[in-house]
Amino acid sequence: MKTRAQKIAVAAMLAALACVATMIIKIPTPLKGYINLGDCVVLLCGSLLSPAYAFLAAGIGSCLADILSGYLVYAPATFAIKGGMALIIVTLFKYFDKKGYKTVLKILPSIIAEIVMVLGYFIFEGFLYGFGPSLANIPANAIQGVAGIVFGFTLIKAFQKIKLF
Repeated sequence: MKTRAQKIAVAAMLAALACVATMIIKIPTPLKGYINLGDCVVLLCGSLLSPAYAFLAAGIGSCLADILSGYLVYAPATFAIKGGMALIIVTLFKYFDKKGYKTVLKILPSIIAEIVMVLGYFIFEGFLYGFGPSLANIPANAIQGVAGIVFGFTLIKAFQKIKLF
């Protein structure tokens, strides 16, 4: 991508995709949250975009899904957590690319980002509902993280074959 307009357009499309992927499948969790497939698009944002665009696309798309789905209380935390995940992924992916690491080792940034997601929601829900009850959502968030990694790398491979970026 060369122009700023192209970067903005791709970031906006990925934000919309993150929103839809988050909203399309929602499995409720014990503390009023839900498991979704939005993390796979967050991973895609981190692998395709520069840090600022990745943060904003992942954060805005995921946050918008919370707002549109009636989870308004989660929206600010989601913006920060999902944006932060994308930022971690883009930063560590670039580091691993410079070092010439293979795809297997590139899974590590995704795992770190998903751990940040699990911890981020644990802390947020801890302040919201109490830290004892917040423990109940850790397994659900971990399942979402694993699904995000599996489907995210599938999306990345598909986009690499297109050679659009």
